Amino acid sequence: MSDSGRRKPTLVADKRAGAPRARPSSAKAGTGKPAAKTAKPAARSAAPGSRQQPPRKPPRNGGGGGGRGGGRRPRNPIVRLFRWIVGLIWRIVWRLTAVSVALVLLASAYVAVTLPPVDELFDGRARGSVTMQDTAGQVFAWRGDQFGGVVDAQSVSPNLRHAIVATEDRRFYKHFGVSPRGVAGAIRINLSEGRGPLDGHGGSTITQQTAKLICLGVPYDPKQWKNETAYEDDCRQTTLWRKVKEAVYAIGMEMRYSKDEILTVYMNRAYLGEGTRGFEAASQRYFGKSAANVTPAEAAMLAGLLKAPTRYAPTNNLARSQDRASVIVGLMQEQGYLDAAQAKNAIANPAGLSAAAEAQSGGYFADWVMSSGPDFLTKKSTQDVIFKTTLDQRIQKAAETAMKYIFEEKVKDTSKAQAAIVVMSPDGAVRAMVGGRDTRVKGVFNRATQALRQTGSAFKPFVYGTALDLGWHYNDVVQDEPLTVNVAGSGPWRPENYDHKFRGPVTLEEALMKSLNIPAVRLAMSAGLDNVRKVASDFGIESDLAQGPALALGASESTLVEMVGGYAGILNGGSSVEPYGIESVTLQGDSQPLMGTDGGIGERVISEAAARELIYMMRQVVAQGTGTRAGLPDHEIAGKTGTTSSTRDAWFIGFSADYVAGVWMGYDDNTPLTGVTGAGLPAEIFHEVMVRVEDGIEPKPLPMLRPDPNAGRTVAASSDGASQGQGQGQGAQPQRLDTIIQKALKDIFGLN
Repeated sequence: MSDSGRRKPTLVADKRAGAPRARPSSAKAGTGKPAAKTAKPAARSAAPGSRQQPPRKPPRNGGGGGGRGGGRRPRNPIVRLFRWIVGLIWRIVWRLTAVSVALVLLASAYVAVTLPPVDELFDGRARGSVTMQDTAGQVFAWRGDQFGGVVDAQSVSPNLRHAIVATEDRRFYKHFGVSPRGVAGAIRINLSEGRGPLDGHGGSTITQQTAKLICLGVPYDPKQWKNETAYEDDCRQTTLWRKVKEAVYAIGMEMRYSKDEILTVYMNRAYLGEGTRGFEAASQRYFGKSAANVTPAEAAMLAGLLKAPTRYAPTNNLARSQDRASVIVGLMQEQGYLDAAQAKNAIANPAGLSAAAEAQSGGYFADWVMSSGPDFLTKKSTQDVIFKTTLDQRIQKAAETAMKYIFEEKVKDTSKAQAAIVVMSPDGAVRAMVGGRDTRVKGVFNRATQALRQTGSAFKPFVYGTALDLGWHYNDVVQDEPLTVNVAGSGPWRPENYDHKFRGPVTLEEALMKSLNIPAVRLAMSAGLDNVRKVASDFGIESDLAQGPALALGASESTLVEMVGGYAGILNGGSSVEPYGIESVTLQGDSQPLMGTDGGIGERVISEAAARELIYMMRQVVAQGTGTRAGLPDHEIAGKTGTTSSTRDAWFIGFSADYVAGVWMGYDDNTPLTGVTGAGLPAEIFHEVMVRVEDGIEPKPLPMLRPDPNAGRTVAASSDGASQGQGQGQGAQPQRLDTIIQKALKDIFGLN
């Protein structure tokens, strides 16, 4: 069938792009007519009824035909293989990603439905806290995990809320619990600083940090972890798997809780140094105010603790903490929480510490209370308790000021010598304690309670107290002349006086006043060394007491608090005293105390008459003997100096009618003191303490014997241990001691 004479329909391709033009190869010149029917063969070859396809352009460079959509398949098989591998990886990755996201969402949903009510997550401490109050009821120290109470994201100071978000997670209110951008940035920073991808910056959101704070919902189990520290270390792991679990838990929290609820948990669980858990406890600890009332500068300082609580704690280094706070203020301004004027004011007026915070948690006194109190209320407490203590802040400041004054004015700057001070009432209530030259400390060696040092002549009042209780009197006579004692296992021992001189017959009053050694040894041996040891022990000297006659010269070791307690027993009339620092213990929120005073006056050790006579003799030590530097012009002061062999320890312990105070001085490594005796710097420190302590207090007379100055003298122990006669003083030496004790001393010690 011929198609001549029939017009061909226009092809679609022709309509769209125009019909291809034939190249004019044999057109007649000037006619413009094409050569004879060049497209006819193609028309003939087309099947009846089919559309004519436009001619294809030949491939460039002789290449083969293109692929789908007019593309071309590369001839290079390596390129084709690479493209196939990339495509395969992509298909695998996006499928795995989709599955992983689905699994994470399912796991997070499971976490969400298993999470407890938000108010059960606020306080996660495994142990309680101890809050200490002074005699005026003012808080001065905290120990244990201090909580302070719940703060809410809405009720807390906006300054604090803004500081936390600006510092820790500026996109907190926008993300879903995890910030991929933050994680990527943290990894980049860690790698650029030469650390592992998970070491250092974590890129964690506040939600993730909260998940870590609650240990992903795993409670503390003492059977599984050795202690709380091990438990918390486990919670802070930064392995890849731990990060994955943390992210799942964080997303679950976002599903269950609102942003403000998550922030509330975070603000109540974060550790902020000095044993504080949560921002309320930290605000009370450092500033003495509620977290609802903090200023921008204070809020910035609190938020700055989140990075490194111990390092940036203002009680450790206030300047460093203030510098860190300035950085936080800059972030708050940058993110629009503070305007330029507010930021400038916060930087110009940085946060400072409260008076209680400046006292460094009560220092040595608070440490002593925690170590001496019952374990179930201190170290092992699971509840919050309040200790009403015996500390008097006025007296504590007096002791610290006196210490500082003497060391600044009387001691070389290069000296490493140390000192300790204890002040207590006659009933044993400790009013002040300084355990070393550095008074702004916590948890360090306390020389007032932990240092066992030889007491030297400060021990002699217990020797004289024993003798007085057995019948001797202040005006009895004892011989100060050469003495040799054969000590079993040691051989001959010859005590000497400090000045290497002998004075012949002296009264007990004079012997104690001048701190003569030989009369003290004679008296101790006459009264019985066992009796001396018992009196000293009953007065509270609990350390091992020397067995030989050197006991009388303070060869035994004791702590300062024990010695001051012993002198308090003398002042109160001869009854034993147990030093104490706790008046009562109450659970927080309760009104009835759990327990009362843990010390005080005990049983009688020596008679009241003997105590009164001993106080009189010790008064003469300060009035005209070795302790004159300790005296006060308008208060009666009694006491005793003490210096050990080689001057390794120097003491002065004394009292007024109101307070007993003791001072020790020496080196921690037992290096001998240079030019220091108990009559020197220790007596001066005592003086400076008591001047401040007694300031404004009406002078009271000491409870002592006030003898007739015309009284005679009675001869006591002589060189050969026999009675030399009897005068007309107050009482004579009992005959039983002349005959029985003196004979026994001759037989046992070979007294010459």
